[in-house]
Amino acid sequence: MSEPIDSAREDQGADSSRPLDARLARRLVRPLDGTAARPNHLTTVRLVLGLVSAWCLAHGSLVEANIGAFVFALSNFVDHTDGELARMSGASSRFGHLYDLACDAIIHTLLFAALGYGLIHGPLGAWAPLMGLVAGASVAFIFWLHMVMEDELGKAGAKLPSAGLFEIEDVLYLFPLVTIFDIREAFLVLSFIGAPAFAIWLGWYFRVLRTRSTRG
Repeated sequence: MSEPIDSAREDQGADSSRPLDARLARRLVRPLDGTAARPNHLTTVRLVLGLVSAWCLAHGSLVEANIGAFVFALSNFVDHTDGELARMSGASSRFGHLYDLACDAIIHTLLFAALGYGLIHGPLGAWAPLMGLVAGASVAFIFWLHMVMEDELGKAGAKLPSAGLFEIEDVLYLFPLVTIFDIREAFLVLSFIGAPAFAIWLGWYFRVLRTRSTRG
C-alpha cells in the first residue's frame, strides 16, 4: 500500500509549482511508466493531431474549422505528455528534445498557414496564406527561442509571465473560441501583427536576462 501513497506524495510535491496542464499531463501518463510506451510515441501522437488540425482548417468551412480548432487544443495538451513521461521514466534524450522542437515548429507553422489558406476566398484574399505563414513562423520561433532560454538560463531563469496555474502559452487553448465565434479573419490579422511583435520582445527579454545572469 505504501507505493501508491509514495507516488501520490511525489506527484503532489512535483505539482506544487507546475502549470495546471502539466499537472494533469503527469497524472495521465503515470500508468505508462514502465510500459513499452516512450516519450517519442506521444510526440508522434501530438504531431498527427496537429496535422489533422491543419488539414481541417485548410478546408475553409466553419464546421471543419471548429473540428480543427478543438483537435489543435488537444494536440497542444498532448505536447506536455511526452516531457512528463520522459522525466518520470528517465527516458530523456537529445533526439527526443529535437524531435519535440521540430514538431512544435511544424504544427504551429502549418496551423496558421492552413488557417490563412482556408480564408483565401474571404476578405483577406491571397494575403491570408502569407499572413498565416508569417504568424506561424513567428510562433514557432517563439517556442524555439524559449527552449534556448531554458537551456542557457534554466527553467526558473527563463520563466515567462504567468497567472497562477496558467502560463502565457496557455492562451492557445482558447483557439476554439476563434472558430466558434467565427472571428478567423480578425484573429489572423492580430496574429500576423502580434506574433512577430512578441518574438521581437522575447528576443529583447532574453538579452536582458542574459545580461543579468552574466552580472550576477
